[in-house]
Amino acid sequence: MIFRPVSRRLSALCLALTAAFALSACSSPDSAGRSPRVQRPTPDAQFDYQIGGAYKPSAGVRAVSRDRGDAPARGLYNVCYVNAFQAQPDALKWWRAHHDDLLLRDGEGKLVIDEDWHEPLFDISTKTKRARLANIVGGWIRGCADDGYQAVEPDNLDSYERSDGLLTSSDAVAFAQLVADRAHGSGLAVGQKNTAELLPKRREIGFDFAVTEECQAYDECRGYAAAYDDRVFAVEYREAEFKRACRAWGDRLSIVLRDMDVRPAGTKGYVRRAC
Repeated sequence: MIFRPVSRRLSALCLALTAAFALSACSSPDSAGRSPRVQRPTPDAQFDYQIGGAYKPSAGVRAVSRDRGDAPARGLYNVCYVNAFQAQPDALKWWRAHHDDLLLRDGEGKLVIDEDWHEPLFDISTKTKRARLANIVGGWIRGCADDGYQAVEPDNLDSYERSDGLLTSSDAVAFAQLVADRAHGSGLAVGQKNTAELLPKRREIGFDFAVTEECQAYDECRGYAAAYDDRVFAVEYREAEFKRACRAWGDRLSIVLRDMDVRPAGTKGYVRRAC
């Protein structure tokens, strides 16, 4: 995925949306801190998860999630993927050169790594470090808004579970709130990415919808659906779980089957089906 450490210039205050996602009028921020410009997604909109590379959405798709390095899809509801809690592997050199102290280290001074994706964790353990990280991530989020996205998906909310006890869920909540504030200030809705155990904190943080991976496999779809009034983009990676999800939730949630590497259409191994 493309890494861009420098934020882009501000664009027009209002983002054009299609009629299916017309803005709801209001005159002041709501209790979650959303600005009048923020538009939450419509429940049960056909969805495509394209964070592994952008491609032309299939007919009928009304919402898409793409990496922040890719342009949004014209005329659709676009969710911008931002790796907000961990560093991209190809960006490690930049982080070590400019913000080395914002990378989490263990007692021996070694980087704490998400071994599945080879991503160093951000150190969100103090208020000062969270504020500094929010300035950087906030620049990426502003870039999403400038590009024409309607929402942002901050990934790895659950990084504290991989921190060897160095981070807590309270650290994650505090940082997520800063990220949500930045998103709302940029006119973007913000989605909770996985981490069902933090659903009770969703209003405190300011989340507007959810992006889940394998909620059927982990028996979590019901919790997300109830918490977000069916504003849930659900990704399954196994066909059996996808079929079960469609039977149970296909008339309420936006469910898609994708290959584990979320490859672009036309490449070997690409899989994409909707209910």
